[in-house]
Amino acid sequence: MSVFSTRPATRWLAPGAAVVLVGGVALVANHSASADPSLPPRSAAQLLVDVQQARLAGLSGTVVQTSNLGLPSIAGLGGGGGAEGGSGGSSALSSTIAGTHTWRVWLAGQDRQRLALVGSLGESDLIRDGRNVWMWSSKDKTATHTVLPAESATGDHSGAAGGAPGAGATPGATPSPTDLPKTPQEAAQRALAALDPTTSVTTSGTSSVAGRSAYDLVLKPRDAQSLVAQVRISIDATKHVPLRVQVYSTRTANPAFEVGFTSVDFATPAASQFAFNPPPGTKVTEHTFPAKADLQKGSAAARAQADASRPTVVGKGWTTVLVGKLPTSTGSTSPGTGASGDRAGVNGATGAKGAASLQGMLALLPKVSGTWGSGHLLSGTLFSAVVTTDGRYAVGAVAPDRLYAALAAQK
Repeated sequence: MSVFSTRPATRWLAPGAAVVLVGGVALVANHSASADPSLPPRSAAQLLVDVQQARLAGLSGTVVQTSNLGLPSIAGLGGGGGAEGGSGGSSALSSTIAGTHTWRVWLAGQDRQRLALVGSLGESDLIRDGRNVWMWSSKDKTATHTVLPAESATGDHSGAAGGAPGAGATPGATPSPTDLPKTPQEAAQRALAALDPTTSVTTSGTSSVAGRSAYDLVLKPRDAQSLVAQVRISIDATKHVPLRVQVYSTRTANPAFEVGFTSVDFATPAASQFAFNPPPGTKVTEHTFPAKADLQKGSAAARAQADASRPTVVGKGWTTVLVGKLPTSTGSTSPGTGASGDRAGVNGATGAKGAASLQGMLALLPKVSGTWGSGHLLSGTLFSAVVTTDGRYAVGAVAPDRLYAALAAQK
């Protein structure tokens, strides 16, 4: 829901923002993409500017997402096949952590977007039409309807549709007019001026994605300890929006994660694509979206809670490890206690169920121990994670030994 209400255009065009913002941790090499003689050469810096300049009135298309994260087949974790299969059959939004999935996407400006996850047994849709937001599951015959507050009616105006946030802006912050880049070139210069040699950003010729010519931008960690080998971003040669993103692991030859268009049309979709009427027999739940004043009222408490649970950052760049503590409130609220009475009881029961589910999953993972303590290890193609028996965790795009060292240093 928050994607549609705060930054709707970036749900499927977010790779564009990643390309622009990567300058903060990147070193752009002076190479040009020119494998296709019909395309003029473009340097990495020029491609960053191209993405920043991209403006789209709308688009529609089919996107295929493939995840090969190396997760074990544990129910509830997302690595298993599940009731509908883990390689394309499921239409549940939670299933996309593993396997291959097909999406249909439509975009028409800042306040009209639609995503449909299509499976063999059904479809799940996320739809925004002005202030109306719908989440629908054909398999479960359920729908959730949210009416956004009036201040959200015009969408997010931090950039034009299809564009990316300015490189000079901090995500989540509202910079003053003097902080914003005045031109795309200025934005690119700021990114290049703030470079950190943790990443090599180069170009690698051209490719064809969804029948369209694209320039390939390649990001490679300079630290060999990262499990990420490289990230390849294919940028449309004329529309300048990302058509495909591939993330390669040092442990596999094929992409560990890939999302890309198989077909795309840059014409603005008809308004009828965003008009949703629940089919007969659908159970509709009305959800009240907090007004801006209510959100601001609770922001201080939310910030305090976020600060208390903020993990410790160990290292930098691609080998960063996050070390923190699991929430202790999960399952700690007993029924009927707290200021909210019955609500506290429901939350307590739900929390206890969630804690039991987590413990059940952890018990199926390999046991590990060392000077840092003991716990269970989840080791994937792009990341490793450890949950200790005393409620700590460490996660990063690194091998397990880096996690153990980070845990020992924070003990």
